[in-house]
Formats: sequence, structure tokens, C-alpha cells
Amino acid sequence: MDALRERFAAELTAARERSHLLTSLDDGDLVTQVSPLMSPLVWDLAHIGNYEELWLLRAAAGVEPMRPEIDGLYDAFEHPRASRPSLPLLPPGEARAYIRTVRDKVLDSLDGLRPENAFLFEMVVQHEHQHDETMLATHQLRRTPSPLIEKDLPADVTPWLPETRIPAGPFTMGTSDDPSAYDNERPAHRVDLPEYFIDTVPVSNGDYLAFIESGGYDDERWWHPRGWEWRQGKKVGAPAFWFKEGVWLRRRFGTVEPVPFDQPVQHVCWYEADAYARWAGKRLPTEAEWEKAARWDPAREKALRYPWGDEYVHGRANLGQGRLQPSTVGSFPRGASPSGVRQLLGDVWEWTSTDFHGYPGFRVHPYKEYSEVFFGPDYKVLRGGSWATDPSACRTTFRNWDYPIRRQIFAGFRCARSA
Repeated sequence: MDALRERFAAELTAARERSHLLTSLDDGDLVTQVSPLMSPLVWDLAHIGNYEELWLLRAAAGVEPMRPEIDGLYDAFEHPRASRPSLPLLPPGEARAYIRTVRDKVLDSLDGLRPENAFLFEMVVQHEHQHDETMLATHQLRRTPSPLIEKDLPADVTPWLPETRIPAGPFTMGTSDDPSAYDNERPAHRVDLPEYFIDTVPVSNGDYLAFIESGGYDDERWWHPRGWEWRQGKKVGAPAFWFKEGVWLRRRFGTVEPVPFDQPVQHVCWYEADAYARWAGKRLPTEAEWEKAARWDPAREKALRYPWGDEYVHGRANLGQGRLQPSTVGSFPRGASPSGVRQLLGDVWEWTSTDFHGYPGFRVHPYKEYSEVFFGPDYKVLRGGSWATDPSACRTTFRNWDYPIRRQIFAGFRCARSA
């Protein structure tokens, strides 16, 4: 238990350092809502602390509520993002003091950590990192240059085949024994798939430009009916944050730069990804196809936690906000799955064709608002994480989901086709 306590203390501290970095702004910037799609950063900051108090102090340690009057303010299901600036939120200084007090109490409580509460600590660490990624999306929507610092992340790039064949047969999807896994990743179950082909790398900006320049945005043939309605209404003609002034440019964290055509495309919604795939004569992979390509080792008939094995290895994926953008397509050959598919974790979230739903035998844990309330045809599944995703919240079973019109998230895609 001592090693577990030390690990949780270190992981909580690392997540908080990241949160502080993302909120190191003037108070005016913290309380400003840059888009109705996102909360003011000060809401995310206090929400992180309130969630931690709810689960690690009240639920796990039995501590009396510190600020019960603010629970409703920071309930993500009670107030949509667009309305949060009108709430009587804690001002920045008070929010910082609150989350600091919560954290001090949580660290003190680790001495009494019980094994049955270990998942709650896993959940809270992942939750904070997930909100850190959300705050990065808020930073991307800001027009002013960001204070974020980009690190150099070496990544080998070697030649690759355009696609790989995944043989027909069953594999184990999901997990029943990963202590970090959320309820929607459970339980493990066998899925039998026919043979298919999947791209070995994500679709690049250069690939996507060919779709744009061929008139793909103006050709109704490629679009889902609701996607065509969205495209007509929004009058979009390129990924979010792209614009053309003689050459194609993009705005990234307040800085304008040429679009790097050798990187995976990001900031495209599901409808755009689906239209490109149709234009290319392919389709988006199903969620099961993505997962089999990412984790199934046919030689050992074993499902892996990461494409390269069961232990996380730094430098095999672009994760954790080291770089503030995707790596070059074809990077990380040592991070490839047994099927030879690269960049399955990190770089960009990847849209799949699958609606979000529970697996056979799904059981809510520890609360239905994490997964179950989102089940249905309104949400599409994304897989694999992005450069902004922390390794603690990224594995081959991890499932993300969002509306098919979402573009501010760090999402791209790869294609598949039936054999």
C-alpha cells in the first residue's frame, strides 16, 4: 500500500502542476468565456477541486463537505457550458485557495487509503487530466498568444505501407481487470470481425487538402444528409482554424503559421471525416475494428493495454502535452501495434463510425452520469487520445465520445475498408 500511496500522491501532484500551468493567466482571462462551447477557465479550475472533494474526501475518506453550497455550480450536468459565466462562480483567488485546501486534505487522507477506494483515486487523476485537455481546447479558441511552452519530442519517421490487412476472426474487446478502466470500457467480451483493411497512419493535412481542392466540401455525394445540412448551414470549407491567404495557414494557440501538410489533420468533425472517407473510396473504421487493429496480438492471442505491450513506454507516442501539435505522419514506428498500425495513441483523437453505447453486460460504476446518460445515436465514439491527452487517461480500451459536429477538440481520423 505504501507504493500505491506514493504513486497516487505523485500522480495527483503532476496533474495539479499541469492545471496550474493552464490557468497561469490574468484573472480577467480566467473569467472570460472565449466561446459558448467552452467554460471560463475559472469554472474548470474549481470544478476539478469540487470533483476531487466529492470523491476523495466525502466518498472515500468520509470527510464532511467543505463547501456544499457550491456543488450545484460545478455540476457539469446541471449547467450547460454556455450558461456558466452567469453563475456566481468562485473568483480566481478563491478558486485557487479552495482547490489547494482540498488537495492538502486529500494528501493527508492517503494514510488511510483502503484498497477498495483505489479506483476513485485513478478516476480523479484521469478526470483532472481530462479537464486539462478541455482547457487546452479553450486556449486554442483564444485569439491571443498562449503562454504554453512547447517541448521538443523526438520522433523517428520511417516508411510505411498505406494500409494493412486485419484477418477475420475473434478478439477480446474491452477489459474486466484494468484497475484504471471506466465502466464504459467494461466488461471484456469476444467480438468476431470479418477481414478488413485499415490505414497504417492517420489522414494527413496534405491528404485532406486534396479533398478540399477537389471540391469535396461542395459535393453533396460525399456527405451524410445531416452532415450536408451542417456544412450548408455553417458554410465551412476547411478544418477549423484553417484559412487561406495565398497559401493555407492555421491559427494555433494564437499564432498564425503555415499548415504543416505532413501532420495528421485535426479539428475536423465526424461529418467531415465521414465525407473524406467516402470521397477516398473508403469509410471510417468501426470502434471494434479500431480496437482490434490497436491491441490484438494474433501470435499470442492476447489483447494489449498499449499497441506495443502492457507497459507504458515514454517516447512511443505523442501524449502528455509535450508537443502542442501532432507529430509527423509515420512517426513512432516502435509504437506500432502487432498489426503494424502506427500512431494509434496520441497525436489526434480518431473518429469511428460507431454510436456510443454500453458493452454487453455493462454496469454503471461509480455513477451513471459518467457514461450511461450519453448512450445513444447522438454521440460518436473517438479512440486513441491526442497529443493533449495524458498517458494516465489513454489506453487501447479507452473510449471518448462527442457530438458529430464537434471541431474544437483535437480530433482527426484514419480510414478503413471492407475486404
